[in-house]
Amino acid sequence: MSEREIPEQYLEGYAQVLTEVAATGRRLTRDELASRRALGEQAAEAGFGLRSLVIAHLEAARGAWPARGTDAADGALAAVQQAVDAFAEGYERAQRLAVRQEEAARREFIDDLLYGRSDLGRLAERAERFGLRLSHEHAVAVARGPVAYEEGDPVPRQVERALITRFGNRSILLTTKDGRLLCIAPGHQREVLIHFAKQAHAATDGGQVALGRPQPGPGGVVQSYEEALNALEIAERLGMDDPVLRASDLLVYPVLARDRQAMADLVHNTLGPLTEARGGAGPLLDTLTAYFDSGCVAAEAARRLSLSVRALTYRLERIHRLTGADPGDPAHRYMLQTAVIGARLLDWPNSAAA
Repeated sequence: MSEREIPEQYLEGYAQVLTEVAATGRRLTRDELASRRALGEQAAEAGFGLRSLVIAHLEAARGAWPARGTDAADGALAAVQQAVDAFAEGYERAQRLAVRQEEAARREFIDDLLYGRSDLGRLAERAERFGLRLSHEHAVAVARGPVAYEEGDPVPRQVERALITRFGNRSILLTTKDGRLLCIAPGHQREVLIHFAKQAHAATDGGQVALGRPQPGPGGVVQSYEEALNALEIAERLGMDDPVLRASDLLVYPVLARDRQAMADLVHNTLGPLTEARGGAGPLLDTLTAYFDSGCVAAEAARRLSLSVRALTYRLERIHRLTGADPGDPAHRYMLQTAVIGARLLDWPNSAAA
């Protein structure tokens, strides 16, 4: 587009102004500068490149250049500077407005896409503008860091540059939502989301990234996005510090939490007696968590808790006496471990609602 011939309308009055300035030595008037700015805005809106427009102005200046006197040439050169500066100012103003409008349109599209607030046909049509074909399968990755991020912030720009450098324009949409970074990519291009996760983890100074599963159709983006959000929430509740979380690896947790009342009953009936222990249920619940997370290896669990193996064994025996369930017995282990997971998901015993 930058090589298109520049129409004369964007140079209207320019040669005449240069001729008058060369003859009189005056500067451009306020109205003349305003007209240059207006023409700059119009040229930007028409899609002409700034480089071609500046070249056209310089060519016009050569045609109107005074043949006499150094003073006249100096005046003409100053007028060229004023005119081109005003023209470029108008051009840049139009570009900034276009960028703001594009960002607003993108934010509105993302909101409608993730919350289903638009007709599917219209939504699919708008999606193509941003490189997405909603009839295909898509997956969503969500990254969170120590602070909230907005579009245009250094962190999103850094991640976007890394993705474009690696993959170019490959139907990828990178944006922000509720302070988090989002990457939407075709479902078969998992390498895009993996690279996004790597870059986002580094750019957010160790932030955590969750990958939703690929899902088909317009609703697939929403479903994959919600899976990624749920994975982040589960990781926060369970204290998972893995840099990358895959929703496909955490499917058991939403299943366990689906019937909240049944889970709460299991927690109360299985772990409720721990509240009678000196110091409350917290230390003993932490003991069970470390024991199960370490694969029921007492030495490793003791190390994680900064306890001696003897002290850990005493705690496990105390749990057995209070609950009647032996953590070391395979017949009791599944029930206890499920109850421990439920307690962490429900924030028991801290949450009264649990």
